[in-house]
Amino acid sequence: MKTPAPETFEGQILALLPSLRRYSRSLTRSDAEGEDLLQDCVEKVLARRSQWRGLNLRGWALTIMTNLYRNARRPGPRSMTVDLDTAENIASPETPSDPLERARLEDALNSLSEENRAVLMLVVIEGYTYSEVAAALDIPIGTVMSRLSRARQRVAERMKADNVITLRRPK
Repeated sequence: MKTPAPETFEGQILALLPSLRRYSRSLTRSDAEGEDLLQDCVEKVLARRSQWRGLNLRGWALTIMTNLYRNARRPGPRSMTVDLDTAENIASPETPSDPLERARLEDALNSLSEENRAVLMLVVIEGYTYSEVAAALDIPIGTVMSRLSRARQRVAERMKADNVITLRRPK
């Protein structure tokens, strides 16, 4: 299979995949659900290519992903799940270099509300500007700044609170 040229629409989408993957996993808090969201997003982006106005492809794709995630979270019929006993060939994730630190960070990120986590991931991890995040999430810039501030503070508090204190012998 031939890789699309970087200047083509498909090439630009291909270049966005790592960023979209990180964002989808941060929204869903799950690698598997994040991959499903990513696939749904890319499918919708490619199907609606004619609706793209030629300006900010990254922002457009993030908006589609955010809306797909929000729509999936609405009350209604749930997606079918597969019993773990019937699943075969489940891939195991790589072992992180420091499992305790990673678990603490995941716990801190998962303690955030969906709105605060989305803003934190887009600004801090993906490097989007406040105005790009505001446009993608359809919220005012001031809301982006306040959500980001609260998210950073909450993560710092959780990381500090869960910090492991080494035991020392009394002198």
